[in-house]
Amino acid sequence: MSGLGVSFDDPVLEARILAGVDEVERQLAAAVDSPEAFVAEAAAHLLNAGGKRFRPLVVALCAEFGDPAAPGVVPSAVVVELTHLATLYHDDVMDEADKRRGALSANARWDNTLAILVGDYLFAQASDIVSTLGPEAVRIQARTFSRLVRGQIRETIGPGDGDPLQHYLGVVADKTGSLIATSARFGAMMSAAPVEVEHALTEFGERIGAAFQLRDDIIDVASETGESGKTPGTDLREGVPTLPVLLVQQMSAGSTDPAEVRLLDLLGRPLTDDAEHAEALEALRRHPAMDEARSYVQSEADAARRLLEKLPDVPARAALAALCDTVATRLG
Repeated sequence: MSGLGVSFDDPVLEARILAGVDEVERQLAAAVDSPEAFVAEAAAHLLNAGGKRFRPLVVALCAEFGDPAAPGVVPSAVVVELTHLATLYHDDVMDEADKRRGALSANARWDNTLAILVGDYLFAQASDIVSTLGPEAVRIQARTFSRLVRGQIRETIGPGDGDPLQHYLGVVADKTGSLIATSARFGAMMSAAPVEVEHALTEFGERIGAAFQLRDDIIDVASETGESGKTPGTDLREGVPTLPVLLVQQMSAGSTDPAEVRLLDLLGRPLTDDAEHAEALEALRRHPAMDEARSYVQSEADAARRLLEKLPDVPARAALAALCDTVATRLG
């Protein structure tokens, strides 16, 4: 198991992927730099806080189905990670978050206006790099950005009269699945993999991207303090409905059981009271909806794995299959 969170049976592949991700890291540092000291500091704030670099990993693995040393592979990985980082700055403003990756969020360290502007700066840097990769890459990036924004808008306005669970799954697809799908597509496209491989990998990225986010929903409820590096129940405290909560609301709707009625009441509002928050977290952990949520994430990861059967049997295919297991069961 590498530090990237994926198993490699082939040491040559592992060395090549690690070297590629290291080069992405170097180019990311260069991309966020600026002659203005403050801009450089603020733009590097979340970059320096760390992160899984999941999207560059997907780019690198998918590039293995063509020429992984092709000149566009690393820059395209930088593009998707810069885009991801930019969305984090904007998300923290919208969520009024105080922490990100264990550090002060940019909006908490400075203010909302600066955090938004730094996010815009990172989007601009990503756009500058993708412009060197050709018009098709620019088009893909623009359409991905459109999906990211539409997902955020849909999340902000809520489901309306629609089904809350289906609405949420659509938001996850747009806000997370879209960029990981583009990561897979860029890896295949930049390495000149066959078109049918590119299509299969794009669909794989969409599936594994959704599973990646939905697993985060489970971790937010199930992890103990310090186990995942995150504070358990953050979404509960903020009244953000995620997969386990929505499943409880679906499964327990109309119940007259006092415990179910109490849990539905707690889950229907932000939980700023520590005692109520602890009560809801404990009840949610015991609820059958948690197993239902785990089963759903596993089914998404399994669907992603089945897509790999269409691909040539190269070492990266086994690594991507292992990635499905990691995404479905990770603790942080």
